[in-house]
Amino acid sequence: MEIWEAGCMDADELLKFYRAGERNFLQVSLHLANLSEVCLAGINLNRANLANATLSQSNLRQANLIEANLTAAVLWRTDFSGANMILANLKAANLIRATLRKVDLHKGSLVKADLRLADLRYANLSGANLAGADLRYANFTGANLSGTNLSSANLTGANLSNTYLSHTNFAKAILYKTDLSYVDFTEVDLTGVDLRYCLLNGVTLTERSLIEAG
Repeated sequence: MEIWEAGCMDADELLKFYRAGERNFLQVSLHLANLSEVCLAGINLNRANLANATLSQSNLRQANLIEANLTAAVLWRTDFSGANMILANLKAANLIRATLRKVDLHKGSLVKADLRLADLRYANLSGANLAGADLRYANFTGANLSGTNLSSANLTGANLSNTYLSHTNFAKAILYKTDLSYVDFTEVDLTGVDLRYCLLNGVTLTERSLIEAG
């Protein structure tokens, strides 16, 4: 089967080849493409350009999106369960209610992305940059947030219970009614963070962490 690489393609062409059994679309350019409400499970979009593309309510389960450019993409309710998104660029992307369960977003960029009500349970976000992201009511239960930059992010109502936090940066993040049950803050930057209205059952907080959090 033909492997598409470093070429331009419109949505109709991609769907035609995908439905014929093709899965490899390496470095393909789909800038501004509309791929809403379609099944692309298992597709290989390694280093593809999907900037400003629309994939709302589409199925991208187990997709390969390593180093893909999804800047400002519309991904409302998109299902990325189990996808490999290492080093993916999702800056300013709309991921409202997206499913990112068990996704590998190691070192991904989600600066100012909108992840309200997103499902990130057991996702790997180690080393990812979520500075300024809107994470209100997102579910991070069991996620790996080691080395993650959450500075100035809005985590109002988010669920971070049982997350792995090591060298995580929460500086100036908004943590209001956030569920932080059973997390260890020993090596976490809480500079300028207000924890007064958070759920803190079973947490480990050092004296230094308390001082940073004010």
